[in-house]
Amino acid sequence: MDRKQVSDQIVNENRKVFALLSNFLNNAPDFVNKDEIEEIVACGVSYEYAFAAILTAAFGLDIVERAEDKGLFNNYFNHMVHKLEANEYYDNPYYKNIKIPTIKIGNSELKYEHYKSFEGFVCDDIVRTEAGRQIPQIGFFESEFRFPAILENGRIWMTITPNEIETMKEAVDQAFGNVLTFGLGLGYYAYMASEKDEVESVTVVELNEDVINLFSRYLLPQFKNAHKIKLIQADAFEYARTQMPTEKCDFVFTDLWHDVSDGIDLYLKMKEVEKHHRDIAFSYWIEKSILCYL
Repeated sequence: MDRKQVSDQIVNENRKVFALLSNFLNNAPDFVNKDEIEEIVACGVSYEYAFAAILTAAFGLDIVERAEDKGLFNNYFNHMVHKLEANEYYDNPYYKNIKIPTIKIGNSELKYEHYKSFEGFVCDDIVRTEAGRQIPQIGFFESEFRFPAILENGRIWMTITPNEIETMKEAVDQAFGNVLTFGLGLGYYAYMASEKDEVESVTVVELNEDVINLFSRYLLPQFKNAHKIKLIQADAFEYARTQMPTEKCDFVFTDLWHDVSDGIDLYLKMKEVEKHHRDIAFSYWIEKSILCYL
């Protein structure tokens, strides 16, 4: 095969894997059950291998007899599935120090949600290999895992899951000086940034009044460095147009989208804003995953 043929093949494999994973995550994320996975693990393989094998069989892939399916397994599924350790996340400073009450304000509700044991979920940014393969990252826990969430009209809207923790690490590490973040959520990024000695202030721009009220009343008082945080109710792009030129800002983190599907247009719009602020460092939530679609 020449390079063009290999490239086309990988593009097709990427699309196939994404379609299979999308169907699984949207329709049956709790398909894998404990008894089935432990039966396979008893044969001497890892939990990750057993989970991936169950998935591929459910997708109708034959990784024993069909070379094409075996290739998909080795190139994608073998690098895709991760058994996560709950204590590594429960030891996260936000999880340890911030307690989530069950409260409802307007259409917004603050509470804990959970993943079932062996339920699959996106746990990190898409990994892109040198060959161009795009490998989703799927995690699961051996037992039920609780995480903070905001529901809007009864549907999960904002969360702090392992995915948020992993995909914000870089932006937290890079934060310094006067930080501006677009999007509040449950205040995870604001909390983690405010804990840094290198960060002098964190200005949070959020449009949703209910989310601001929930955060201000029940979460912000628990922040050790609440004095560093300033909340502004405004549209992100209007604020960027009218206020950023006159505000002292060193680092900007944008988290205005729920996932890649609704993030691409907003990401591109904020990248245009970035062009007018060359002296400010910008960072974007799940940028690596978004770039896989551009």
